[in-house]
Amino acid sequence: MLARILDRVFPKVPDFFHMLTEQTAMVAQTVNLLVEYMEHGDPQIAVQLKQDVHEADLIKMRNLHELNDAFSTPIDREDIYRSIIALDEIVMYCKTTVHEMDVLGVAPDDFMRNVAHCLKEGVDALTKGFAKLGTNPASAAQDANEARTAERHAEKLYRVALPILFEGCDYINMFKRREIYRHLTNAAEHMAQCANRLHDIVVKIS
Repeated sequence: MLARILDRVFPKVPDFFHMLTEQTAMVAQTVNLLVEYMEHGDPQIAVQLKQDVHEADLIKMRNLHELNDAFSTPIDREDIYRSIIALDEIVMYCKTTVHEMDVLGVAPDDFMRNVAHCLKEGVDALTKGFAKLGTNPASAAQDANEARTAERHAEKLYRVALPILFEGCDYINMFKRREIYRHLTNAAEHMAQCANRLHDIVVKIS
């Protein structure tokens, strides 16, 4: 009886560190599928990625629900919210990239493969960083920096690829690929935003 009363007066705080780690690991799984798709162009991988995105969405919605209902949080509530949303945006741009490649009939090229690998590098760093928040948060700052470095690499690749893309007269192909390129760089931008959220959290709790 006393335990029930205490639970009502002092509700248990959800383990947001674990929840963010789980969501980041799911994002990493999605990005791994994106890399596989860019390497092989296999339609079955695209199907698997879409299913993966559905699972990622369920985790995102659970995290948002827990955040909305939480009496208190171990870190700034806004930082948790922004992290959840930025992680989800990475997943959604992976899905949009593969979907539009299928619809537009665009095959993977070297730029797409290279940026997919940048995303993998950055998201792997985020996965390590968020996993450290509950035990060794100060060390997660380096992981946030690695993710931002991966985003800058992706942006440099885009600046190199764009003028090459617009050489010649195949304008339809140019604009199709330009659309895919932007989806990938948008995913990288949200990865950097997530790294910023991670760094914000580190600064506040270290």
